[in-house]
Amino acid sequence: MIKTIANAKRIAFQGEPGAYANLAAREAVPHAAAIPKPTFEDAIEAAKSGDTDLVIIPVENSLIGRIADIHHLLPDSGLHIVGEHFLPIRHQLLGLKDATLEDIKSVYSQAPALAQCRTILRNRKLVAHNWYDTAGSAKHIAELGDKSAAAIASTLAAEFYSLKILQADVEDEHHNATRFLIMSRQDERAPNRGKVVTSFIFQVKNAPAALYKALGAFATNGVNMTKLESYQLGGSFNATQFYADIQGHPDQPNVAAALKELEFQTAKMSVMGVYPASPFREDMP
Repeated sequence: MIKTIANAKRIAFQGEPGAYANLAAREAVPHAAAIPKPTFEDAIEAAKSGDTDLVIIPVENSLIGRIADIHHLLPDSGLHIVGEHFLPIRHQLLGLKDATLEDIKSVYSQAPALAQCRTILRNRKLVAHNWYDTAGSAKHIAELGDKSAAAIASTLAAEFYSLKILQADVEDEHHNATRFLIMSRQDERAPNRGKVVTSFIFQVKNAPAALYKALGAFATNGVNMTKLESYQLGGSFNATQFYADIQGHPDQPNVAAALKELEFQTAKMSVMGVYPASPFREDMP
């Protein structure tokens, strides 16, 4: 484990206590106190200011793809990626302690969670209510005190708000998982051993075949790129920034050669983190 993670005492996450990010923080950095923050910006700022040692941020989900706005926040955060964690998403139907499944008429949760549990909503003819946060919906049910209302949230949310799991694992797709990045002010890189992920951002030059030439460096040097995403900068369709993950360490000769060639072909390039690959990657389809 990277020392920055091993020595952490506090880790920020976005959401109410009991959110999936809270569960991810518990699993990834169990020795650190998980500190809830209302927005992604607040969570990032907590780590940046030193209020917390780390922040854990969701970046992509196996069903819905990338988490909106995150890749706009990361490059300007002033933070460095020091780890990753994959959290299988297991949605629970939560109700009051004295409620039964037959009592439930309406369900509250965040829009993505509701979309991932369409089967139970349809089969039981439940009225869905969009809420700002999964754990927030569990908190709302606890405060509402209505046996006919339920929430879709995590097992941790059930624990925090003293709710009963009326039906477990109600997600439609059981391969549902979210990838989180663990970030720190410290630019600590994993040693060049074992399986390592290197993440970086770059902007291609405004020239024909610039992206083709930039990515060719990885093909010719035998480096596997596992993620590539683009997004516009400042609302311009002419300024595109890319976020990429590759397998390998910058100290490996082939990776070093690929990154050097990439830097030559781009207008801007910076490494955001070099960190151990999660064992979860081995189990992915």
